[in-house]
Amino acid sequence: MVSAGDFKNGITIELEGNIYQIIEFQHVKPGKGAAFVRTKLKNIKSGGVVEKTFRPTEKFENAHIDRKDMQYLYQDGDLYYFMDSETYDQIAINADVIGDALKFVKENENCKIASHNGSVFAVEPPISVDLLVTECEPGVKGDTATGATKPCTVETGATLNVPLFINQGDMIRIDTRTGEYSSRA
Repeated sequence: MVSAGDFKNGITIELEGNIYQIIEFQHVKPGKGAAFVRTKLKNIKSGGVVEKTFRPTEKFENAHIDRKDMQYLYQDGDLYYFMDSETYDQIAINADVIGDALKFVKENENCKIASHNGSVFAVEPPISVDLLVTECEPGVKGDTATGATKPCTVETGATLNVPLFINQGDMIRIDTRTGEYSSRA
């Protein structure tokens, strides 16, 4: 149990049947009336952000989030299969939970699986991945001073913008948080 007076950034709590992470908090002591805690909470499952105020004495249940490294095996229809590298147990996760998380992830790469009470709610890909450019228009020499970009397709089928000097067959590094080109690999 944690009281609102002991809130810190990053703590996860259970509130109204949902799991929230505290993004910001502020203790407010007005001149008149009782003190209160103003918070900005992020719903971990849906990603929505809400602002709520609490009395400092209110208590909340800590929500324990498990993050486990698992290997992405393959996709079969709407199910994505992952394997625990230590126990070799396999789990299937529905496509609506995955969303765009595996857009830049190849088979056999490791991801973090986030769950609460055994229920998986998010898949976190590696921060950066190296992928082969499978489709890209040829670059024009001397056209790189403008910082212009062109679309290209990588081996996972995802499309992103890259600098003009990138060609088909190049290995590039992609930041999975932003979905942008970061460098040649």
